[in-house]
Amino acid sequence: MSRTTRRVLAVLRSPVGILAVVACLTLAFLAIFAPIVWGAAAAVTDTEQLSQPPSAEHVFGTDGSGRDILLRTLVATRLSVVMALTATLAGVVCGVVLGLLPLMLGGRAGRLIVAAINIGVAFPSLLLAIAFSVILGQSGTAATLAIAIAMIPSYGRLTHNLAASVWGRDFVSAARVLGVPDWRTVLRHVLPNVRDPLLVNAAITAGTALLAFAGLSFLGLGIQVPEYDWGRMLNEGVTRIFVTPAAALVPGAAIILAGLTFVLLGEVLGQALTPSTRRRVPRAMRRAQRTSEAPADATAVDEDAVLSVRDLHVSAPGADGQWQPLVHGISFDVARGEIVGVVGESGSGKSVTLMAIAGLLDAPLRVGAAGARFDGEPLAMTTDARASSVDHRLGQRLAIVFQDPMSSLNPALSVGSQVAEPGILHLGMSRSEAKAAAIERLRAVRIPDAERRYGQYPHEYSGGMRQRAMIATGLMGTPALILADEPTTALDVTVQAEILAQLRQVNEEHGTSIVLVSHDIAVVTSLCSRVLVMYRGRLVEDVRSSDLKAGRATHPYTRALLATVPTMSTPRGEPMASIPDDADFTAGAAEVEVVRAADDPALVETFGETALAEGAS
Repeated sequence: MSRTTRRVLAVLRSPVGILAVVACLTLAFLAIFAPIVWGAAAAVTDTEQLSQPPSAEHVFGTDGSGRDILLRTLVATRLSVVMALTATLAGVVCGVVLGLLPLMLGGRAGRLIVAAINIGVAFPSLLLAIAFSVILGQSGTAATLAIAIAMIPSYGRLTHNLAASVWGRDFVSAARVLGVPDWRTVLRHVLPNVRDPLLVNAAITAGTALLAFAGLSFLGLGIQVPEYDWGRMLNEGVTRIFVTPAAALVPGAAIILAGLTFVLLGEVLGQALTPSTRRRVPRAMRRAQRTSEAPADATAVDEDAVLSVRDLHVSAPGADGQWQPLVHGISFDVARGEIVGVVGESGSGKSVTLMAIAGLLDAPLRVGAAGARFDGEPLAMTTDARASSVDHRLGQRLAIVFQDPMSSLNPALSVGSQVAEPGILHLGMSRSEAKAAAIERLRAVRIPDAERRYGQYPHEYSGGMRQRAMIATGLMGTPALILADEPTTALDVTVQAEILAQLRQVNEEHGTSIVLVSHDIAVVTSLCSRVLVMYRGRLVEDVRSSDLKAGRATHPYTRALLATVPTMSTPRGEPMASIPDDADFTAGAAEVEVVRAADDPALVETFGETALAEGAS
């Protein structure tokens, strides 16, 4: 059984899932079989039973024509539900097509379509439905078409926003470079990535369509005599509500229950398509997580260090039901005012370690430590202990600079407002005070014309300016520690130098400690006084930068990393050195020599011997 199937079954076995399944099956049964079973009986009029109260023969009484209210409500299920689903299907399909057209057409035509969608969204959907129903005429078909038309602008806007976020991704650009037509790119690459939220919204919208259709019939714009739906029954019963209240209350209750059924369906789809990560952890593994997390023991840590961590573990649930370790019991200290580098190959656990320290790892990952202190106070190193006073202290004394500032900054908010936010949340500043402080921080990190730049959005900043803005955000408080997760990887060499100089300046002027994660050993040794080397989730060596530069590293993996770094004295005629994939540098293993690219079978197979020789020269 696949993981997706297990996830869907788990959702269906939940209380909400069971209730949604029962409600949907009941609604489907009534829509299919109620007219067949009770259709004739519901149409029988009895002049001797006009507007009768509830009785054994008629559970909810009769209407003004002597017809059974309960049977008519059950029979009306088919018309009410079918019309609502038809309107939803037509509106969603047309809205999705309209939202995707700007991507396929582009240029002026695409902009005109987006403008038309924006104009349509400006009008309330129910008002549009009433207006089009009046124009198209008084009938069930006209009401269905009117509701579908009213849905199109909102679904066009939703689809276009979702699709535009996918359209700019690398895999879409690669498809366009390969010459794939835009319409095929939209269908194969964009639509599958926006399908899930559209399905969830469509299920919820079906309930709204049901209510809208009943409203139009109540106003006399929908179903006409002799046909009837819940809205038509409500229209007929409301005039006699003080004589036979059930004539209005029963169809009204049916409308509410059917609407709730579609809302429950949307909730179940939302859980199945975008499930909570905590629910994916098996119960037994959650029990193991709670029992295996060691309590914080502050006596094992260095109280003078700005950050001290002992025996940090991070694990993830594996396919076999066992916890797979990502970080294996690492311990380290960061002194006040010290700059520490963390190096290692991709997947060695560098970024996971920083995220665990900042409390940014959620379930199903498991975090635990024997002891941890930050800025003189105990630090809770568990997955579920972030919602506490620790958050407030970390917001003031800890700053994080991520690898890609474009994804770290909200594109819908101005950069200045995001820089000012920590001042409002953690420092008790008013909006005006936070704005003034944010402008000063932007000036401090050398953002030109800071007052004007305060109101600009991330796309109006260059890559280096966005990274400096992230540093300014951290400087809104008085950070004791900055966690910099590969802050220069996505930048060119000149901008890298500016960012590194900015970090050094912050360290010298404010005494802020820095933990810098990087793949570039040259960058780390030039900025940091000490280097932590990680390998397969383990901290294999803690070495001073001066010893690293002098080649005095002791661990085989560290020496292998140094051997792969080209220097000015590296012969240009020789291929670049690399570490074999099957190399094993675990404790006690013999040192594994690095190999030249021309001797690596995987590289030779991928690029060819000629290409490697030309690249080396």
